[in-house]
Amino acid sequence: MSIAAVSAVSLVAFLGGTTVARAQESDPAPKSCDGVRLTGELPVPAPGQAVSGQITIGADCKPEPVSVQHGPASERSARTATAATAAAGHQLRGWNEMYDCCNIRMTGLYTASSWDTANGRVTTGGTTATQEWNREPWDAGWSLTSQTAKDDCVTDCAEVNSEAHADFAYQGVFDPTGDWYNNTHHSYVQLKADGTASCRFDVELRHTFVGWNWRYGCE
Repeated sequence: MSIAAVSAVSLVAFLGGTTVARAQESDPAPKSCDGVRLTGELPVPAPGQAVSGQITIGADCKPEPVSVQHGPASERSARTATAATAAAGHQLRGWNEMYDCCNIRMTGLYTASSWDTANGRVTTGGTTATQEWNREPWDAGWSLTSQTAKDDCVTDCAEVNSEAHADFAYQGVFDPTGDWYNNTHHSYVQLKADGTASCRFDVELRHTFVGWNWRYGCE
C-alpha cells in the first residue's frame, strides 16, 4: 500500500450461526471437518508495511484464535509503492490463500488495486484479480472452476468497491471422485478518495482437515 492509514483489526470465523465446523460422527478422533466458512477484515497498513491474518483448523474442528501479523511489505510491493508514490498514485495488493497441514498452498486468490485521487474524488481506480492452485505430478490436484471480478466504479468516483471470487475443485490422490473438496475464495477491497482503503476476505470449504490454515492480508 503506498498511502494509507492504520486502524483497529476486526476478524471473525464462523459457520452458520453458532458452530465453526462439524466433525464426521463416525470418527471418535476426527481429522476431517465439513462445512467451514472463515472471514476476516483488515485495515490497510502504513506505507511500506503489510498486515496479515492466519486461522488454523484446530483438533476439535474449530478455528484456533486468529493470528495477526504486522511487518514490512514484500520487496515486490515496496518497489511498486515507491513507483506509485512518485506518480502520486495509490497501490494495494491482497492475498487470500488456503494451505494444508503440510504447508502446501492449495488454492489462492490475489488482487492488485490502483487508484488516483483529486479534489475529494477517486479520479480513476480499479482492481485486477489472479488465481493460483496446486497441481499434482500425475495431472491431478486442484483446478480453477470459475472466477469473477468487478469494480462498481472506475472513473470520477466517491469510492471504488471491488470484489473478486474464485472457485476451486480437487480431484486426485486424496479424492479420486472429485466430489469431496471445494474451496471458494472471496476478496473485497474498498478504495477511498482520501487515499485509504480496506480489505475483507472470505473462504468457504466444503471439507477440510485439522491443520489446514487460511492466510490473508494486504500491503
